[in-house]
Amino acid sequence: MRIGLITSAPDHPVLAATTALLTARGHHVEVLDPTAGPDGPFDPPADVYLLKAHSPAGLALARGLEERGVPVVNPVAATELCQDRLAMAELARRAGLPFAPTRAAADLAELLGAVEAGELLLPIVVKSRHSRRHDLVARVDDTARLRALAEEWPDEPVVAQPYLPSTGWDQKLWVVAGQLFCARRRSELAGPEHAELPDGAAGFGPAELSADRAAVALRAGEVFGLDVYGVDLLDGPGEPVVVDVNAFPGIRGQAGAPEALAALALRVGGAGSGVPRPRADGTGTGAATPAATPAAGDAGPGTAAG
Repeated sequence: MRIGLITSAPDHPVLAATTALLTARGHHVEVLDPTAGPDGPFDPPADVYLLKAHSPAGLALARGLEERGVPVVNPVAATELCQDRLAMAELARRAGLPFAPTRAAADLAELLGAVEAGELLLPIVVKSRHSRRHDLVARVDDTARLRALAEEWPDEPVVAQPYLPSTGWDQKLWVVAGQLFCARRRSELAGPEHAELPDGAAGFGPAELSADRAAVALRAGEVFGLDVYGVDLLDGPGEPVVVDVNAFPGIRGQAGAPEALAALALRVGGAGSGVPRPRADGTGTGAATPAATPAAGDAGPGTAAG
């Protein structure tokens, strides 16, 4: 089978490990780099593509493949939805997910006006409305900070969420085709007092993940139409609060994740066509090998708010 990766970083750990698994089983993995220029995908295209790049060029390539009937994981529409933080929050809350309350503003000046009018209470977390690399994510405790951000980001559409106290760490839950993985990561908004994990919180794996939080993560995939995604929850003993949903995140250092991703690619690619497409390099049709399965014992399953 031929599996395509839409990415400019095929050496990313989870992609590299997945590629190694697939090629060891006789499959052919090819990279479609959206930064390489205007060239389109291989013709004929691969049996399935994994959409890791979220840039406009990457999404355009994936959309063209979908229009040709080629399966893409995750679908372009679902990926784009997760890049609009207001649309994401509205859909999540309509679906009953415990998402942090989210308010949009055309720019930071509008947000400042709402604060000065008493319509919005500080502290808040301010984020770029459109998620992208090096976007705005900041905690705002006073109007001076908000004015400074307005000068630095004068035309940036933003969203605001209430700052909710937490440990300064996020619970990162990742899902690959229904299989859960998790870890704690220090929040972007954490202060120096949060440099160390809270006492007794060093270990955080599937065994420590509560049933209600696992259910929230799995439900998010159904709501957003995602097969490979991440859900960020506030860390702490309270009810789960979702602060972000990410399409195809990094999933670094999670044993069993590459196996789950390889199995997903083969299952989706196999469903799209019963006959493997010829390789783009003309070297043959590729082996019709069985789908990869996670090795025994390998499977395991930011901050808005603060």
